[in-house]
Parts: sequence; C-alpha cells; structure tokens
Amino acid sequence: MGIFDRKSDTTTAVATLPVDPALAALTGEYTIDPAHSSIGFTVRHAMVTNVRGSFGDHEGTLRLDGSNPGASAASIDIRIASVDTGIGDRDAHLRSGDFFDAERFPLMTFRSTEAEHLGGDRYRMTGDLTIKDVTRPLSLDLEFNGTATDPYGNERVGFEGSAEILRSDWGLTWNAALETGGVVVSDKVKLNFDISAIKNAA
Repeated sequence: MGIFDRKSDTTTAVATLPVDPALAALTGEYTIDPAHSSIGFTVRHAMVTNVRGSFGDHEGTLRLDGSNPGASAASIDIRIASVDTGIGDRDAHLRSGDFFDAERFPLMTFRSTEAEHLGGDRYRMTGDLTIKDVTRPLSLDLEFNGTATDPYGNERVGFEGSAEILRSDWGLTWNAALETGGVVVSDKVKLNFDISAIKNAA
C-alpha cells in the first residue's frame, strides 16, 4: 500500500489508475505526536566514535491524500533550545553562536515540496530545510510503518526515516583540529526521524 505515488509520465495513466480503498481511507490532516515521536542526529566525534542527540521539543503536521498521493505534504518545526546529547556543557555549546545560535535562530524547519513512492513501503519526501538563516533542499528516505487505532480511539500512522547532510551547507562550520590529524566534529551528520501522527477530527 502506498502513501505517496510516483508521478506518472502521462495524464492518461493518472486518470486510469485505480484508487486503493485502504489508501483513500487514510486521507486527511494529521498532527505529529511529540510524545511518541523522535527527531535525532548522529555525528562523528574526534574521528573515532559517534555522538547521538535529539530535539525534544518539536511539532508538525502531515497531509495525506489517498486519492492523489503526490499532493501529500509535511511541515515540521524543531525548537533548537531543546537539543539534548546527554552532556549539559556540550548542549550549551551547540546552542551557542559557534553552532545553532539558538537565541537568534530558535527554530529549525522543514517544509515539504514533493513526495514520491520508491516501491513497497519506501518513500522519499523532498523539501526545504532551514537552519539558522540558510534554506536548502533536503530529501528524506522514509518507511511507512502502518496505521493503527490506539486505546483512546486515535487513528495513527507511523513513519521512520533518515537523511545525511553536510552541516557546513547550513553555515554550521565550527571545528577544532586534532593533534593526530583530522577534526573534532565531522561535517557529515545523519538525521533520524521516528514519527507517529494522529488523524485530526473531521
């Protein structure tokens, strides 16, 4: 079952594609549940190990269109001050002007511009990622984990996914050299998303 269909090469094909009833039933507006979602990152430290962190304060919406899956969309706002790597001093450094400059730029945002089906439950959502005052395109590879009704009667959908970026592309360039060669913080950062979203009441 697909959430986002790949765009067809011809209008005739689009007109004759059958609509999956189960897919169409998912059509609607959804609100991301931050209590059951996580947005995190992994970055190489001192060339030898990985440091993981997350942003605990985020909100967002999804629009799923089962009849026209290419019209599906996502919008996510992440509060930079909520960054958490488990080390207070390191978190304070990340919030400082050396990195995110959270006082001047309190939000990281993602606004989707395109979605496509890659086959099976795999999808790709492309959009604009803004960090500080820089906006650049980002493609997220996603897996649809399914849908369920929770004990409170909420209809949920779930996705997980990831993307790799170069932080320098968004102006995050602070670093320090190691005596043995290399640098303290890698330029490449892996972003990780685990999303649970609740369908809004009609």
